[in-house]
Amino acid sequence: MSRGDTGSRVIAGAALADGTRADVRIEGGVITAIGSLPPAAGEHRIDADGLLLLPGFVDLHTHLRQPGGEGAETVLTGSRAAAAGGYTTIHAMPNTTPAADGPGVVEQVAALGEEAGYVDVRPIGAVSKGRRGEELAELVAMARSRARVRIFSDDGSCVADPLLMRRALEYARIVDGVIAQHAEEPRLTAGAQLNDGAVAADLGLQGWPAVAEEAIIARDALLASSTGSRLHVCHVSTAGSVEVVRWAKARGIRITAEVTPHHLWLTDESARGYDARFKVNPPLRTAEDVAVLRAALADGTIDAVATDHAPHPAEAKRSEWSAAAMGMVGLETAVLVVQAAMVETGLIGWAEVERAMSRRPAEIAGLTDAARPIAVGRGADLVLLDPAARRRFDVADLAGRSTNSPYLGQELPGRVIATFFRGTPTVLDGRVLDPEEIGARA
Repeated sequence: MSRGDTGSRVIAGAALADGTRADVRIEGGVITAIGSLPPAAGEHRIDADGLLLLPGFVDLHTHLRQPGGEGAETVLTGSRAAAAGGYTTIHAMPNTTPAADGPGVVEQVAALGEEAGYVDVRPIGAVSKGRRGEELAELVAMARSRARVRIFSDDGSCVADPLLMRRALEYARIVDGVIAQHAEEPRLTAGAQLNDGAVAADLGLQGWPAVAEEAIIARDALLASSTGSRLHVCHVSTAGSVEVVRWAKARGIRITAEVTPHHLWLTDESARGYDARFKVNPPLRTAEDVAVLRAALADGTIDAVATDHAPHPAEAKRSEWSAAAMGMVGLETAVLVVQAAMVETGLIGWAEVERAMSRRPAEIAGLTDAARPIAVGRGADLVLLDPAARRRFDVADLAGRSTNSPYLGQELPGRVIATFFRGTPTVLDGRVLDPEEIGARA
């Protein structure tokens, strides 16, 4: 598949995040002109009147399952789902089989992403060998490998041992990397099924206390302070966690945080029907937590939106609640849910969406070009949105292998019209293109 566009293409009359309208010319995979651009011979023009043009989205938290979990997702199918959602860069979590805890697996994932060609697939390396939390993984070797790993996480499992976490932070600093922590004190969540509160009590499910998340964030913030290292907190879900992150930032600790779209939109009330599509780790919390998370994303305390895209085979979600797998797919719906939760509620505008879904995640990951706004000389990783669209989200709108979306049957605002990866369209007219079509348009 082609890795970049060699022709000339103009996206005409698009609205940018700052509210201005412009034509944007793409040549050789790079933006070469912005402004009022008259048609040129041999140039392909895309009418973007009424549409919004943003830098392609960057996801810090994607589960692609390959190697080992191909029944749920592969690098190729997950890349297609990402393109459908307007993403041009995704970071693949290491909870694969075998775990991505050394150069071999991370290089394999990176190569599969390159072969797929829909998005830039950046592997995340495990913090510990086998993600068992016992022995440090090969952080430096992964950083120096062809995959150039800069984010390390045992996501799905907390790095619960404070000594191991401190050592990981020290090694991450050596390679200018960041430790992304799944904040969950395992001794406080053994057997937990749903947020510890009224809904869990009504349903007879064991509660999942907020302090299990908050205590780990506080501990790790202090460890990051003592080492001078960078800490990133995955999928913040409680009001108390927001306060801890805010406190740490006020102290000058090098901490960043992400929130998922589902924690901005859904609450534990969704679980009242025992529908396991709503079973996720960390669990859906209360309406009060959701309000605090939204405000924290708006004021920058929470830096980024990350999907925690977690595909599962249908049978893993059809069992009774206690036996069902945790997680939900989210790449295709992320920007739609952010529009509903944040833009249409007046909390942020599209410039702030660009910050939370493109610029800040790219900065956290150390992706210099992806962290830049739309400008001449920038790589043409772009997404074209129709914010006025509204539709009932259905299985046919999912481009990945699994269908465990909590939004099926719901009306969602917005629509991804086109995605451009290195100047080449991977999505046009809302449809993910096949590899042959992409190659023909390059």
